Amino acid sequence: MKIAFIGLGNMGGGMAANLVKAGHEVNAFDLSQEALDRAKATGCATFGSARAAVEGVDAVVSMLPNGAIVRDVYTSDIIGHAPTGAILIDCSTIDVATARHVAQAAAEAGYSMVDAPVSGGIAAAEGGTLTFMVGGTETAFNDAETVLKSMGKAVIYAGDAGNGQAAKICNNMLLAIHMIGTAEAFTMAQKLGLDPQIFYDISSVSSGQNWSMTSYCPVPGVGPKSPSDNDYKGGFATALMLKDLRLAMAAAEEADAAVPIGSRAASLYEDFAGAGNGGLDFSAIIRTYGLRG
Repeated sequence: MKIAFIGLGNMGGGMAANLVKAGHEVNAFDLSQEALDRAKATGCATFGSARAAVEGVDAVVSMLPNGAIVRDVYTSDIIGHAPTGAILIDCSTIDVATARHVAQAAAEAGYSMVDAPVSGGIAAAEGGTLTFMVGGTETAFNDAETVLKSMGKAVIYAGDAGNGQAAKICNNMLLAIHMIGTAEAFTMAQKLGLDPQIFYDISSVSSGQNWSMTSYCPVPGVGPKSPSDNDYKGGFATALMLKDLRLAMAAAEEADAAVPIGSRAASLYEDFAGAGNGGLDFSAIIRTYGLRG
C-alpha cells in the first residue's frame, strides 16, 4: 500500500519505519526537518507539506500532539486532498469530541476514518508492538486493520467513532491510579520495615498484583527492568500522563461520570509535573512519597 504518515515525533517516527519494514510505500511529513531526515533514513519518501504527502495514497496515518492540530490538519490538508478511497487513521491521543467531529467531517466528504490511539510507548512504537484501540464503523475498522497490524501486536475494535479515544483515556486513568497506589504501597511497606523485594515477591502473586507492579515497578532494582532502573528516564513521560489525565477529567465532566480517585490522581500528577518532573517517567511519582533507594 501507499501510505501517508503525518507527524514523525517520538512515536510517529518508529511507526512510519515499521510500515516501511512491512513493505509499504510511505510518504512522510513533519514540520521538523530533523524528523524528516530520520524518516528518510528509514526508507520513507519525505514531503514539504501534508497536502503533498497525501496525494494518491491508499491510507493516511497521523500521530499529532493535540486535538486542535488534528482538527486543523485534517480539515485543511487531508480531507479534500487525499483520494476519497483512502482510509484515514488518526493515532493521536485527543479528546473524544474532537475525534468524533473530525470523523463526521471526513464522512460528510466521502471518507472512511478511524480514531486509533495507542498503548505501549516509544519502545513499542519502534518495536512494532503497540496496542491500537480503534473507533469508527466496522467497515472503516476492517480497512484500517491491515495498516495497523504492520505497527502493532494488537488491534482492538472499540465501537463507534471516538470510542478508541474513550478507551485510551479510561485505560490511562486506571494506569495512573494503579501506579500511585503501587508507589504508596511500596513506600509504606518499607517504612514498616519490609524489604521492597520481599514485598514484591509477596504482592506480585497476591491480590494486590497489577501491571504497574509486575511489569513496570517504580522501585529501582525490583521486578523486570523499567525506567526506574534508569533514574526514571525514558518510558512514558509524566507530562504525557498528565495530558491523558486532563483529557480524562474533561471527558468525565462531559459524561457526568464520577471519578473521585481519578481526579485525585490527576491532581497528584499536576503537582508532580509542576515541580519540574514533566520529563521523567510517570513512575517517578514514587519520589513524592520518599521511598529510600
